[in-house]
Amino acid sequence: MSSPEDTPRDDTRRDDIAPDAPAPDGASLPFWRAKPLAAMSATEWESLCDGCGRCCLVKLEDEDTGRVAYTDVACRLLDAATCRCSDYERRSEIVSDCVRLTPESVAELNWLPPTCAYRLVGEGKDLPFWHPLVSGDAGSVAAAGITVSGKVAGSENEFGLFELVDHIVAWPVRWPRGAKGGAQTGVKTGVKTGAKSQTGARGRRPKADEQKA
Repeated sequence: MSSPEDTPRDDTRRDDIAPDAPAPDGASLPFWRAKPLAAMSATEWESLCDGCGRCCLVKLEDEDTGRVAYTDVACRLLDAATCRCSDYERRSEIVSDCVRLTPESVAELNWLPPTCAYRLVGEGKDLPFWHPLVSGDAGSVAAAGITVSGKVAGSENEFGLFELVDHIVAWPVRWPRGAKGGAQTGVKTGVKTGAKSQTGARGRRPKADEQKA
C-alpha cells in the first residue's frame, strides 16, 4: 500500500456494500467520511488498510473476457500468518510489477476486494464495523473472517502457472457471513498512527494472463 504522495466478482449484490452510517449527534465525521481519498494525509491513507492480505493473493485473468479470478496462493512477499508484507519498504524493488495504490488507481482497478476500505471509501461508502479505525482493535479484522490467515495454500514460488487454475477460489470476493454493515453509533473510532499498515494496497500490475495484488 502507498500514500497519495506515492502517488470480477461472484458476489455483486448491493447489500455487499457497507451502508452509510449517521454520525452521533454533535460528533464530527471521521476523516474517511469527511475527505475524498485524494485529500487524505499519508497517515490517514496508510491507516485505511485493514491488513487483510486479500489483495496480495495471486489472480488469473481470462485474456478473452477480462474476467479476474482469485486464487488462494499468495505473493512471495506475503507472510500468510501475519498478513504482512515481509519487506514492505522494498516491495517494489523486489516485485517489479507491484502496484502502489493511488486515489486514481482505486477507481480503475477491477481486482480490489469488495471489503477493501480504499474501494469502499472511493465508492462513498462507510467503513465496516470490524475495520480497526472503527473497532479500535486490529484483531477485529481476523475475528470477522476478513483476513487470509489460515486460508492460503502456499506462496506463488511453490506453484506453476497452470497449477494456479486448481487454486481458484471465490471467498476473497465475498463478504463473510455477519461481516457486512457500516460503522455503528457509539463504536470507538480514531486514526491509529503508531503502526504502519503493510498489506492490502500493495498490488501487482496485471500481466497478460496473470494478475496479482
